[in-house]
Amino acid sequence: MALDLRPVTGALGAEVHGVRLGELDDDGFAAVRTALAEHLVLFFPDQHLTHDEHADFGARWGEVEIHPFLEKVDDDHPGIVVLDSEAGGKADVWHTDVTFRPDPPICSILHMKVCPPVGGDTMWANMQRAYDELSPPIRELCDGLTAIHSAAGFGQPGVTAEHPVVRVHPETGRRALYVNRTFTRRIPQLRPAESRAFLAYLHEHAVQPQFTCRYRWSEGTVGIWDNRVTQHYAVDDYVGRRRIERVTVLGDRPEGDDPRWDHFPDARFTQAERTAMVLG
Repeated sequence: MALDLRPVTGALGAEVHGVRLGELDDDGFAAVRTALAEHLVLFFPDQHLTHDEHADFGARWGEVEIHPFLEKVDDDHPGIVVLDSEAGGKADVWHTDVTFRPDPPICSILHMKVCPPVGGDTMWANMQRAYDELSPPIRELCDGLTAIHSAAGFGQPGVTAEHPVVRVHPETGRRALYVNRTFTRRIPQLRPAESRAFLAYLHEHAVQPQFTCRYRWSEGTVGIWDNRVTQHYAVDDYVGRRRIERVTVLGDRPEGDDPRWDHFPDARFTQAERTAMVLG
């Protein structure tokens, strides 16, 4: 099945026309899956899915996440979470979803229900391009490191996971930076000050304009993105209500090269450095 794909930017993102997600057959789903691997984020205007259609489309990708902290749309659809600006549901910081889990999401499927008349766009950044554009020595360093991700932002600092700084996509084999400002706390192979400085550089590098797209929503549009190789940012520049419903699909453990160095031994940290480690 050939899709009507219209790229949004040169970095990532494409609109898909002529497809009804609630009626997608196996060939159509295979075509969507191939397009997502190429464009990393896809937009399907004018879908207006029912809750059952939204949940069923998510289940075609894998096991649907039951988010431990976010509001659900109703008891019959626990896999659909609600992000409502009137209830504080804003995500105006660059992030990759739920990287504090050992098996972070494969993808998320967002359905725009209520859209402000102006603003409320979402941005995505291509972490494969961000990796490719690092200088060779920095790429080599990143390939040999891991990072600690934490749910401290949800009030759960004890919920953590350690993942490679560079993730290898299980379907395409491409490498991507796998750190984000919201959940990545430190690189355990480095001293705290080194970790903070290096992560600050990677966070800034990863979201440069040439790696990004920005999408203007309309009500009924469905967006799906590969959470393994992107970051996203909901732009808080609007007046009025913005309500979205989202299904997130769990899946694989991030894979990359084995770390080239052990964790820096705690005994060699100063007290100030230990405090910095705890505070992130």
